[in-house]
Amino acid sequence: MAIETKPWDAAEYLDTPEDVAAYLDAYLEDGSADEIRAALGTIARSHGMTALSKETGITREALYKALGEKGNPTLDTLLKVTKALGLRLAITA
Repeated sequence: MAIETKPWDAAEYLDTPEDVAAYLDAYLEDGSADEIRAALGTIARSHGMTALSKETGITREALYKALGEKGNPTLDTLLKVTKALGLRLAITA
């Protein structure tokens, strides 16, 4: 009897702002630019791309493109997305 498995998707488990902040913080700590972009994409999917599009004023297609596998979001997109997700970027020493 074969074991049934399904792909694990972190987006299904990012339920609270605290979960989202901890998830992104882990990638910001030592992740590459591609890993951070992918984490933002996962967070965006957990929030819902349609809702995020309405909150940021960025089209769904542009969000998918910027946060997708070959994306390279601008600082403006990054700031709009994090603000819409209830997050704030900070730099500490």
